[in-house]
Amino acid sequence: MRAPDENGLDKVEAMKGTYRQLGLDCLVILGGNGTHKTANLLREEGLNVVTLPKTIDNDIWGTDMTFGFQSAVNIATDAIDCIHTTAASHGRVFIVEVMGHKVGWLTLHAGLAGGADIILLPEIPYNVDSVAAAIEKRDRAGKRFTILAVAEGAVSREDAALSKSERKAEQRRYPSVSYKLADQILERTGKEVRITVPGHTQRGGSPCPYDRVLASRLGAAAAGLILEGRYGCMVGIVNGEIVPVPLGEVAGRLKTVPPDSSIIREAKRIGISFGD
Repeated sequence: MRAPDENGLDKVEAMKGTYRQLGLDCLVILGGNGTHKTANLLREEGLNVVTLPKTIDNDIWGTDMTFGFQSAVNIATDAIDCIHTTAASHGRVFIVEVMGHKVGWLTLHAGLAGGADIILLPEIPYNVDSVAAAIEKRDRAGKRFTILAVAEGAVSREDAALSKSERKAEQRRYPSVSYKLADQILERTGKEVRITVPGHTQRGGSPCPYDRVLASRLGAAAAGLILEGRYGCMVGIVNGEIVPVPLGEVAGRLKTVPPDSSIIREAKRIGISFGD
């Protein structure tokens, strides 16, 4: 953001100029991690800033929940639900690719809610042989189909060990991780694989009631901070309470899914495989 572009424009300086030109008292900024990094730069430059966590990824540090997340979970869950009918009648392996490049909250929650049999997350590099073994175990138990909820940023153990450039070269061989995984499953199990990618439908549509209530509460709290002259904070929700969180603590930090968290343990207890 601070590096001048081809025209010599420093974007932060440009934003500061617009802020002063418009005579603003405060900027209320809604968005995800990149947005919060920029907001923190503006705070460091002396601008009055208050932010709200708005992203379907639920990956912003300092808040238990972001608005947009639950609405996206609903859409991804519906996609998995719709696959069950065809999966049960055709006896194939189905992959539903859910959004999430760096974190797996959306895939984890949608996979649990939608009854996925295997969930693959960026935080837990998977072993392809373990994925194939989970599919074959279901087959031996008389379960003719398997549904995988796969985050778009899911990565195998082999790919996780590659350098960044090597991994990018490998990724370019396939449209996405799901297509590579489908080839590997076919090779190991002989089972036909079908892929569904809900894509950007997860980012749109009508927000669910939970998100409407959360956004309203966060917005009201942001207005309260402005009235009090308390700037440089993100308004988050922690243990059900709306709280201000210093932007300096939020910017540049990702809230990832801990592989040893209770929700992962509980999912494994009900028979879900994470390919590890």
